[in-house]
Amino acid sequence: MEISKKKIVYVLIASIIIAVIVIYFSNSTNKLYGNDKESILKVIKSIEGYENESVEILEIKDFNDARVVVFLSNNNPAYIHFSKNPKGNYEWRNIEKHAGQSFSTFLIHFHISDDESSNSKFVIVTNQENNIAKMELEVNKQVIEQEFSVNQKSVTWIDLPKDDTLEFKYKYYDRNGNLLSDN
Repeated sequence: MEISKKKIVYVLIASIIIAVIVIYFSNSTNKLYGNDKESILKVIKSIEGYENESVEILEIKDFNDARVVVFLSNNNPAYIHFSKNPKGNYEWRNIEKHAGQSFSTFLIHFHISDDESSNSKFVIVTNQENNIAKMELEVNKQVIEQEFSVNQKSVTWIDLPKDDTLEFKYKYYDRNGNLLSDN
């Protein structure tokens, strides 16, 4: 009788180990990553608030182990930030959109994997309703001028200084050079 009890114990232990392995691999294979355009779309559509939105990817840009995807969500400027995990897959970290805007700015922070420094990028996203033709961006008293094509979808990247504190001031102009707004 003891042999059958031992067999039952071994079968139970083996069953538990197999169940753990199956659960582990089924969970890891079901996880969505942003490794290519198709999977990025699936990741975005899996996030609450984006499930039923139209998504148009405008640009995918990699910065070492970070990936930033700029897109329009129901024609609203948006981006999603991924970082590469140890297995080489891109996991999403942050997503943001600005509803009801045709011209949006996003400040994106990420760490460079080679060292402990951080880097910031300023990205400007426009849709076809944009009427801003020029922006003057002042960052820590340094002025950067950037021109845009009006009524066109676009993505513009601006490198920001590596500084602990960033102070921004903006001026926006229409295609005739008229000041639209400033702060």
